[in-house]
Amino acid sequence: MSTSKVTYLGELRTECEHLRSGNKYITDAPIDNQGKGEAFSPTDTVATGLANCMLTVMGIKARDMEVSLSGSTATVTKSMASNPRRISKIEVVLQLPKETSEKHRTLLERTANTCPVHYSLHPDIEKVIVFHWNQ
Repeated sequence: MSTSKVTYLGELRTECEHLRSGNKYITDAPIDNQGKGEAFSPTDTVATGLANCMLTVMGIKARDMEVSLSGSTATVTKSMASNPRRISKIEVVLQLPKETSEKHRTLLERTANTCPVHYSLHPDIEKVIVFHWNQ
């Protein structure tokens, strides 16, 4: 079964539909690449996908360890390079619960750094991951 359907809406915009759930979101070309910059760009979704994946696999591991990560956040910064135009760097800064034990922190950080998206990104993309256990 297919995962998603992407429809080009014109004016450098797409509508993305998750086929199983019917959920949708829009992408827009960024201002620095002839777009309006009114929504996530395709490369924004890739960079954000790293943080989504990290928090998801951490959530699975935390649930197994009976640790709560509810309310945790990740701030993502994407840097682009040219010739060819590509993502050159993704920075993810995670804010996580301070009451998490040192043992659990180590396991959760290891889990985050081995998420499927992390492994799927090209090795030339610099990944800077910062864990702040102070929320």
